[in-house]
Amino acid sequence: MNKRRVVITGLGCVTALAESADELFAALCEGRSGVSTIESFDTSAYPVRFGGEVKSFDVTKYVDRRESKRMDRFTQFAMAAASQALNDSGLDFSKEDAFRAGAIVGTGIGGIKEIEEQHLRILDKGPNKVSPFCVPRLMANAASGNIAIRYGLRGPNFCVISACASGTHAIGEAFFNILSGRSDIIITGGAEAALTPIGLASFCAARSLSTRNENPQAASRPFDKDRDGFVLSEGAGVLVLEEESHARKRDANIYAELLGYSATDDGYHITAPLPDGNGAATTMKMALADAGLAEEKIDYINAHGTGTDLNDVAESAAIKKVFGRHAYKIPVSSTKSCLGHLLGASGAVELIVCAKTINESVIPPTINLENPDERCDLKMDFVPLEARPAKVNIAMSNSFGFGGHNACLVVGKI
Repeated sequence: MNKRRVVITGLGCVTALAESADELFAALCEGRSGVSTIESFDTSAYPVRFGGEVKSFDVTKYVDRRESKRMDRFTQFAMAAASQALNDSGLDFSKEDAFRAGAIVGTGIGGIKEIEEQHLRILDKGPNKVSPFCVPRLMANAASGNIAIRYGLRGPNFCVISACASGTHAIGEAFFNILSGRSDIIITGGAEAALTPIGLASFCAARSLSTRNENPQAASRPFDKDRDGFVLSEGAGVLVLEEESHARKRDANIYAELLGYSATDDGYHITAPLPDGNGAATTMKMALADAGLAEEKIDYINAHGTGTDLNDVAESAAIKKVFGRHAYKIPVSSTKSCLGHLLGASGAVELIVCAKTINESVIPPTINLENPDERCDLKMDFVPLEARPAKVNIAMSNSFGFGGHNACLVVGKI
């Protein structure tokens, strides 16, 4: 029996830099930053006053106004990205078996904005004034649930919550679901809207964030010696995954094929990665084995690359453990340098970037990499400052999260 194959037939995203996959990739390759001063709430008392904030977002382009009011911001982002991805895919669900189509969408934090707003309402007006829509807004599975309701999907529907690996885990689970024969179509990805008063204050208290208030666009600097933390961002990335023969029968546009997936855990610390990168390395090796590929077949790695001291050193070590001498030949870039860190949405957005890299034959840069850190190995190619034309047949995307979560996807030209 031939192994089923899984392809990507639709892309959609909402980020601080752009509100479509095409616009996002163009902006990344131009080396533009989406990081700016936060405008949605007063940050004057905060040690960090900037982030990857999605400005001028109009959810009514995608969802009826009345319906949108029943959604937290993270769900609104997911609905927008899903709408783009499905329009891109050309799918018509009236012609599909609803039980063969589903939605698996990750988030690290879920409806934190709704929790904050309703808590303030309790304090101000009492518990009887809490909105009856509070639970449907705040629940982490609201994104996948609303996508299924909108498109009449009756197959597998659930949410993956694994911090910054959530989006990648969701895509991996969707991949396995289609490979197993349970489904033919899965709408998948990640969404996050944690750029809120408590969200920002929490990461400030953890001392995880860059404090470059004077120059926000230079704040996210993965693998740079002068990095001082990550940049908190918001948004969503959604992809349409489809069984290959199903996509071929309807003459769909195919961006790339998902080839391999793996997930492990460091089992070490709730926030810090294993310093030697062994957990991440094992995950990459397992993803390559799942894809049936030798290390030399990887043409590009989209790194997790947060711009924190511990992550960048551990990920660099992990790449060298996996690829040996070939590690010095593989372009490795972090698009978080332009976007900041979208937490549970980051892996989905970054897989979209990998698919576009394969299609456009251009590798987006790691901007702000002006003073490379020797601990990340000066011989490694982190594609500093400028995009680079390159033929990319197979790419790898890494995601690592608090809790020790490691996830890796391998995607290739078809």
